[in-house]
Amino acid sequence: MHHWLMKSEPDEFSFQELERKGKEPWTGVRNYQARNFMRSAKADDLVLFYHSNCNEPGIVGVAKVSKEAFDDPTQFEPKSDYYDAKSTKENPHWSCIEVSFHQGFKRLVGLPDLRDSAALKDMLILRPGNRLSVTPVTAAEFKAIVALGGLKK
Repeated sequence: MHHWLMKSEPDEFSFQELERKGKEPWTGVRNYQARNFMRSAKADDLVLFYHSNCNEPGIVGVAKVSKEAFDDPTQFEPKSDYYDAKSTKENPHWSCIEVSFHQGFKRLVGLPDLRDSAALKDMLILRPGNRLSVTPVTAAEFKAIVALGGLKK
């Protein structure tokens, strides 16, 4: 099993929306490295859900990969913000996965919490210049973050 961290702006798609809907395709990723990380995700992998670009950025809960990588349909939709005119059904450039709600945290795990934890000092999200929306997380990092969020897992 792998662990992941996925970022979403809550005004675009929030963890609360995921809880309400139950599951959602993670479309619109347009970075090759983040896409490749998604392509390696397996069903039942756990995902830390990070609210970004908001008043209180941080990890708010855990989702689960419910469907492994498939062609991101938004790349073929001309009216979509994520349309890619160079991507075709025969040669698609972009993938997505489906994630499902798993468990919300009792408290937000903010950037200061992440930076203050010695167990998390090597996390990709904390590296200068890292803006990837999907990154791998080690089992130890996942366990430490879940504990900071007030869960036992």
